[in-house]
Amino acid sequence: MELRVDVDGEMLRALAYVDLVGRPQPGDIVVLNTTALAMGLGTGGYAHVVAVPNRLPPDPPAGPGHLVKARYTPLQATVLGVDEQDSEWHEELRDADDLDGMPVVIADLHSALPAILAGLSTEAAFPAELRVAYVMTDGGALPVWFSRTVAALKEAGWLAGSVTVGQAFGGDLEAVTLHTGLLAARHVLGADIAVVAQGPGNLGTGTRWGFSGVACGEAVNAAVVLGGRPVASLRVSSADPRARHHGVSHHSLTAYGKVALAPADVVVPDLPGEFGEKVRGQATRLGSRHNVVTVPVDGLAAALAEVPVRLSTMGRGLDDDTAYFLAAAAAGRHAAALLHHDG
Repeated sequence: MELRVDVDGEMLRALAYVDLVGRPQPGDIVVLNTTALAMGLGTGGYAHVVAVPNRLPPDPPAGPGHLVKARYTPLQATVLGVDEQDSEWHEELRDADDLDGMPVVIADLHSALPAILAGLSTEAAFPAELRVAYVMTDGGALPVWFSRTVAALKEAGWLAGSVTVGQAFGGDLEAVTLHTGLLAARHVLGADIAVVAQGPGNLGTGTRWGFSGVACGEAVNAAVVLGGRPVASLRVSSADPRARHHGVSHHSLTAYGKVALAPADVVVPDLPGEFGEKVRGQATRLGSRHNVVTVPVDGLAAALAEVPVRLSTMGRGLDDDTAYFLAAAAAGRHAAALLHHDG
């Protein structure tokens, strides 16, 4: 729930997660956390309601579920895990350990999700021909409710559902680990393809290992262990002023080149000119461990223009950093082609 809150005469934008804090009403006094707003974080932009002290929410109804997420924080949430004993899917997932070759597209940033789906849409129609599940890891925002993108993609029929794993919560399904989240995407949501990425917000320190996207490498490992087919989406930029992110980001080179211990299809968009040559040259560093696949980008720009959400990464739109979105869309195109090849 989005609010406007008067703080000493200044109107602030705020979000209230009503399932956690209740539903504020006009005139209520609220307790705010303004950390992200004060820091000017790109995905922050909002204060967050911590409590409505004069009108507390009702106690949640008694029911199944004993998974606690955002554990040991004041707003920890108890949810029903798809894989726990009280779940109707427990028997299905208790001994499940096979994704049946399902392509698993893995991306560093949340903003890659709609672009990946755009690439899929060039090969198949949603949802008539293809069911896609989003598996959200906990490297960024923990509540999936923070993502307008996920809500809009579901409403448009581009996503069959979402699974929140680890400390992340609020998805159509909740899972303890990325492994059970992927299995739930396949066996419960019936996904043909899963997309794994963190929620909105990316943490980085400018060091080789200190960034939340390092989890991409672990996602490759999980997909392979479970019999999936990992498709590694590269983080590419022609507009980022930081040298470590220009061309193929060091995030991708580290996560896939160092952390991933199992092979994946690393998708390289066939971009034109000197910049394209740079990207292809950087991607060759991953060839000793992975299958580096060059994918054409013809038609992807038109598909990206039809995505039912606003495309934005690090404050840049489609026209500002086309290469970023083309790289993610190329990964989606390749994943769909894997299905067609199998068929």
